[in-house]
Amino acid sequence: MKHAWTRYLPAPLRDKLDGRQQLLNVIGNTGWLMGGQIVRQGVVFIIGVLMARYFGPALFGEFNYALAFAALFTPLGLLGLDGIVIRELVRDPSCRDDALGTSFVLMLIAGALVFGLALLGISVARGADTVMVWLVGIVSAGTIFQAFNAVEFWLESRLQWKFSALAKSSAVLLGGFVKFGLIVKHASLVAFVWTGLAEAAAGAAGLVIAYRSQGLSLQAWRFNPQLAIRLLKDSWPMMLSAFVTMVYLRIDQVMLGTMATSEEVGIYAAAVRLSESSGFISMAICSSMLPVLAKAGTIDDEAFKAQLQRLYNLMALVAYSIAIPTTFLSGWLVHTLYGPAYSKAGPLLAVLVWCSLFTNLGAARTIYMISKNWTRANFLCLLSGGVINIALNYFLIPKYGAMGAVIASMASYWFAVQGSCIFFKSLHSTGWMLTKAMIYPKPW
Repeated sequence: MKHAWTRYLPAPLRDKLDGRQQLLNVIGNTGWLMGGQIVRQGVVFIIGVLMARYFGPALFGEFNYALAFAALFTPLGLLGLDGIVIRELVRDPSCRDDALGTSFVLMLIAGALVFGLALLGISVARGADTVMVWLVGIVSAGTIFQAFNAVEFWLESRLQWKFSALAKSSAVLLGGFVKFGLIVKHASLVAFVWTGLAEAAAGAAGLVIAYRSQGLSLQAWRFNPQLAIRLLKDSWPMMLSAFVTMVYLRIDQVMLGTMATSEEVGIYAAAVRLSESSGFISMAICSSMLPVLAKAGTIDDEAFKAQLQRLYNLMALVAYSIAIPTTFLSGWLVHTLYGPAYSKAGPLLAVLVWCSLFTNLGAARTIYMISKNWTRANFLCLLSGGVINIALNYFLIPKYGAMGAVIASMASYWFAVQGSCIFFKSLHSTGWMLTKAMIYPKPW
C-alpha cells in the first residue's frame, strides 16, 4: 500500500482496503481536506466567539452585515469556474497550463469588477454610513485574490489537497493570532477587517508556494481566448447559481440589517455561525468525490448512480448526527459560548441547524448537475429558492424578526434542493434519491 496512514488501521479493515486505490485516494484526500478545514474552521470559530463577546450584539451585527453584504457579490468573482475547470483537468490533464492560465485571468478581471460593484452597492444602500462603506470595500477587495484559486483547481483535480490545506491553514492561523492580539489591544472594528484582507493575500501566496513546490511554474500558464469562451459558456449558469445560493445564504442578514436592528443581526449571526460551523465536513467529502464521480460518469451510468446515492445518504447522515444533538443543546451552547447577551440566539439555532440537511444534500446534488452539464436547471432551482427566501424575509422579518429569517431560510433551502425537482422531469429520479437519503441514510 502506498498510503502510510493505513498501517494504523485494524488488520481486517486494512485487508478490505488493500488494492482499492481509488477509495484510498478519496479517504486520504478527504482526511487532508477535513484536517485543514478543522484547523481553519476551529480558528475562525474561536476567534468569532471572542469577537462576538468583545464587540457585543450591536457592533457584532454591524461586522456581520458588512461580511454578508460583500459575500453577496463574492461568487461572481469565481465565475462558476471551479467545477468546470476541475472537470476539464480530470478529463484532459495535458490542458493544465491553458486551463489554469485562462481561469486565472478571467477570475482576476472578475474580482476587480466585483470589488467595484460591491462598493457601488453599499454606497447606494448606506452611503451616509462612511464606516460601513469602508468595511464592505475592504472585505470585497479580498475577491481579487480568489484568482489564485486556479492553483486549487489543479490540486483538487489531482486529489492533492495536502498542499492547499497546509497553505490555507497557515494563513488562517496567522490571521487568528493577529485578531487575538487585536482583541487584547482593544482595536477598532476596521482593524479586524484589514486583517481579514491580509489573511486572504497570505492564503493566495501559500497556494503559489504549494504549486511551485511541485516543480510547476505560474509563468507557464497561458491565456487561451477560445478556451475562455468555452469555459464561460459552460460556467455562467454555475456562476449565477453560486450567486443565487449566496443570496439566499446571506440576504437574511442584509435584510435584517435594513428592516430590523444591528443587535438583531448580531444575535442572528451568532446562531448562523454555530449552525454553519460543521459545514466543512460535507464540503470536504463532496470536494473529494467530485473528480471520482466525474470519471465514473464517463464509464458506467449505473455505478455512477450507486455512488451518488451513497453520497446523498452520507450527507444526510452527517446532517442528522449534528442537527439532533444541537437541537436539544442549543440554549446551553449559545449561553456557554456567547454569554447571556446572546441568549435569544438559542431558539434560532435549534431551528436553523436543520438547514444543514438541505445544504448538505444540495452540495452533493450540485456534483450530479455538473457531471451531467445541467447547469441551467441547477440555476433555476437555486433561483427559485432565492426568490422564495427574499419574499418570505420581506413578510416575516417585520413580524417575527430573526425567527422570521430562520423560517424563510428553512423553506427556501428545502425548495431549492428537493422541492424544485418536482418541476423538472429530468430531476424526478434525483428528487426520489434525495427522499430516500432523508428517510433511510444508509451510507454503505
